[in-house]
Amino acid sequence: QVQLVESGGGLVQAGGSLRLFCAASGINFSIFGMGWYRQEPGKQRELVASIGTGGSTNYADSVKGRFTISRDNAKNTMYLQMNSLKPDDTAVYYCNAKWSSRKYWGRGTQVTVSS
Repeated sequence: QVQLVESGGGLVQAGGSLRLFCAASGINFSIFGMGWYRQEPGKQRELVASIGTGGSTNYADSVKGRFTISRDNAKNTMYLQMNSLKPDDTAVYYCNAKWSSRKYWGRGTQVTVSS
């Protein structure tokens, strides 16, 4: 059974930091491309950052220079270090795993940034 479990969300003041975790099980983690997405109420889910199997990364323009995505294949875990958080970063953050036609989602973790 495939599971992606996010953690690390919470309430933080603007300018603060959070680190999100995505723990994967039931998949060969090292061969999956991984990503973080976020969704605000009433809006479409959007890509925040992605990391390939070789460690290549991609970021949304809105988070470049503030967020860092990384992965530890030995621990089957992906991370998102979020610094200089803004109220606009408030959303539910989802973990995504993708390989070939297979795609999996976690249930999300809430991040709330107060002004």
